[in-house]
Amino acid sequence: MKVENAVALVTGANRGIGLAFARELLARGARKVYAGARDTATITQAGVQAVRLDVNHPDDVTATAALASDVTLVINNAGIAQPGGFLLPDSENVARRLFETNFFAVLRMSKAFAPILKANGGGALLNVLSVASWVNGGELAAYSASKSAAWSLTNALRNELAAQKTQVLALHMGYVDTDLTHGFDVPKSSPGEIVKRALDGLESGLDEVLADEVTVQVKQGMTAARPSYLPQTA
Repeated sequence: MKVENAVALVTGANRGIGLAFARELLARGARKVYAGARDTATITQAGVQAVRLDVNHPDDVTATAALASDVTLVINNAGIAQPGGFLLPDSENVARRLFETNFFAVLRMSKAFAPILKANGGGALLNVLSVASWVNGGELAAYSASKSAAWSLTNALRNELAAQKTQVLALHMGYVDTDLTHGFDVPKSSPGEIVKRALDGLESGLDEVLADEVTVQVKQGMTAARPSYLPQTA
């Protein structure tokens, strides 16, 4: 779909990748951008319509769907992470918390807005995922698992929404320079670079965008003799 004249909703739009999406959507001529955040006071981007939206609260999602009934593009960007492996004492609680935001909230938003996208001609759903959808080294164990589940959800939605002509795009990338990755001493892409590649892919009609080189390498390696999701030996 084309971004020009689109009406977009971005979750977690107050910072990081979400803020970069809001800015780039406006730059590409979106007619309206709803910027969702738990606290609308944190929405500082000019030209957007701030919306109080905690994706973990069903009432907020219902209210947003009623308000934003003109939406043609939904960007499920809101997400959380926490370092640690599955053998830590609190791993079950951590996993439940991360799945609530990274999986169940995406499902909740998708169900709420699928009928709206249909009524407005199909439109598109863009889910912000990760290279961690495919590999899990244990450093971000619950986060990776939640993104794997969100990837599977995205693939299912693509099939379920095909009949109503809704484009469903999965965005995968490695580390991005945001608050979410603060403290990780690794190479990082800029949010702006990731978002531009994502929207280029959306406008090209793609189903999946691999937004950086490490993601391309990991995806290609999934069919190697020793796949990239297994521990790699020297």
